[in-house]
Amino acid sequence: MLKHKVVPKLKRPSPPQTRLPPSPPSNHFPSAAEANPRNHILSLLKRCASLRCFKQIHSHMLTLGVHKPNHLLSKLLLLNDLPYSLLLFSRNPRPNDYSFNVMIRALTTIYADYPLALEFYLRMVRSGERPNHYTFPFVLVASANLESLCCGLTAHAPIFKLGLDGNDHVQHSLITMYSRCGEVALARQVFDEIGVRDPVSWNSMLSGYAKMGHAREAVELFRRMRSEGSIVPDEVTLVCVLAACGDLGDSSLGTWLEGLVEEYGLVLDSFLGSALIDMYEPHRYAQNGLSDKAIELFHTMREATVEPDKITIVGVLSACAAVGALELGRSLDAYASGNGLYRNVFVGTALVDMYAKCGNLGRAMEVFDIMPHKNIVSWNAMISALAFNGQGEEAISLFTRMINVNQGFQPNDITFIGVLSACVHSGLVNEGRRWFDVMQSAYGIIPKIEHYSCMVDLLARAGLLEEAWEFIEKMPQKPDAVVLGALLSACRYQKNMEVGERVVKRILELEPSNSGNYVISSKIFANSKRWEDSARIRGLMRERGVTKTPGCSWIEDWVRAQVDDAATEQRREAAVVLTPPLALEGGLVEEHQTPGLLPRMLSLLRNVRPGSDLTHFQACHFFPRYIMLSSVWF
Repeated sequence: MLKHKVVPKLKRPSPPQTRLPPSPPSNHFPSAAEANPRNHILSLLKRCASLRCFKQIHSHMLTLGVHKPNHLLSKLLLLNDLPYSLLLFSRNPRPNDYSFNVMIRALTTIYADYPLALEFYLRMVRSGERPNHYTFPFVLVASANLESLCCGLTAHAPIFKLGLDGNDHVQHSLITMYSRCGEVALARQVFDEIGVRDPVSWNSMLSGYAKMGHAREAVELFRRMRSEGSIVPDEVTLVCVLAACGDLGDSSLGTWLEGLVEEYGLVLDSFLGSALIDMYEPHRYAQNGLSDKAIELFHTMREATVEPDKITIVGVLSACAAVGALELGRSLDAYASGNGLYRNVFVGTALVDMYAKCGNLGRAMEVFDIMPHKNIVSWNAMISALAFNGQGEEAISLFTRMINVNQGFQPNDITFIGVLSACVHSGLVNEGRRWFDVMQSAYGIIPKIEHYSCMVDLLARAGLLEEAWEFIEKMPQKPDAVVLGALLSACRYQKNMEVGERVVKRILELEPSNSGNYVISSKIFANSKRWEDSARIRGLMRERGVTKTPGCSWIEDWVRAQVDDAATEQRREAAVVLTPPLALEGGLVEEHQTPGLLPRMLSLLRNVRPGSDLTHFQACHFFPRYIMLSSVWF
């Protein structure tokens, strides 16, 4: 019997077992993003710093259905994308008061689009949303910047209706709005109605007075603030009052305010330092001593490691131009070049003006040529520089270049003063006549007294005294002392008694207290040997109590001229103090009161060498002053 072979049964392979993830520990908690994705995305939005990041977050919010339009709008406005912000606002079906306030604030403070800010205010009112104390300050500021009193009054009415007239921010904005719109009295009324005034209240009113030219009222208000004693002035306060001091020309008050900076422990930063320098700027004070004070203050700022800003540099350059401080001007030039300030049109123009007035016309032209941006003031400064340095043809050539450049600068009245002055200093009579006519016919500029003065001076210097007098007679306005004075001086030098006598009569009526007019008039008669008339003018001067003003001259470092009282001496003698090398070279040591000073000065001028202590500019700058100071006065 056959035995069957037992075949073992094959086992089916068991299916592969899937590895299960390990169970989370009992102490695991979901992340913030997992637990609350909405809060997480808003947190990312708050930290967003670029427009690209913003757009990614915005897309993610749309995907998650997170609807937070106000959060998006406030962040987007800070990222400086106004078109995207306007689009986002337009997609909001129900903007609330916050939406409107964010737009109005950004349009006023960030984008300076004041008309659009007022348009959003009107849209807010028409939508039924109620403006509040976050709305009106920016609406009033927008009205102030537009100098729109109508818009400001339109906003002031609902302020009373809504009971917001007692809010301090609204009150301060009302003061600013009325001041900037020229209604300083209404601004003061708002100020007087404030119950408890804080520093911002005082500063708002002081700023309003200062900016609108009410300098005396600003100083009086500051004195009242000091007398009440409840408010300590801050940097903003002193900046406002310093501006008023500059307008008043009150240097003593300015010096007192400068002392208050130390008394109150205020930091002399670029903001306050620029205001102090601006107070001492030469366009406010003509005396050399105060321009020198501005320069001294600038050195104090530098010692305090305060970096000058553009406003400070422009102010100090103006002071340098007034007193001839060429070395300091050069150092500021180097600072401007190293810090890329040539791109600033105001700094570049101030450098041009400084170099031109300090006699370095070549460097002035170099700075002008490398300025990447020029405005009409820049062109005017360079044209005037060439004109007053005797390069009339070059000045007119530059003027022609200005009107032909791609930007197409339109000349103004200042431009033509420079052009006509160029004709005066170069004796270009026909050119002067032509440009005077072109100014009216081609550019529609009505001539001012300065233009007439240039033309009279041009004709008088050319010996055309009768034509100059006829020109004065045809002037639409009465001639001033400058016009008559130019013709009077020409009559003296050319010994023209016929025209001179007419001018003498007119100018003594116009300026009866100007001693110079009597001096020149007397000399005109004396030159024609009309001794009785000369004596009559001197007697008239004594009868009217007019005294001669002593002349003076101030020159940087290398020479100092001191003038004795001319009322008791017939001759003014200049005490000249020179640097040792220059004194040895000129032979002027211990001889400044000898009759040989004039020949030695002439010899010194002829022998000026490159590299010597005395430059051509310094020599030419000093010599006319020596002649003036040494001339015989009757």
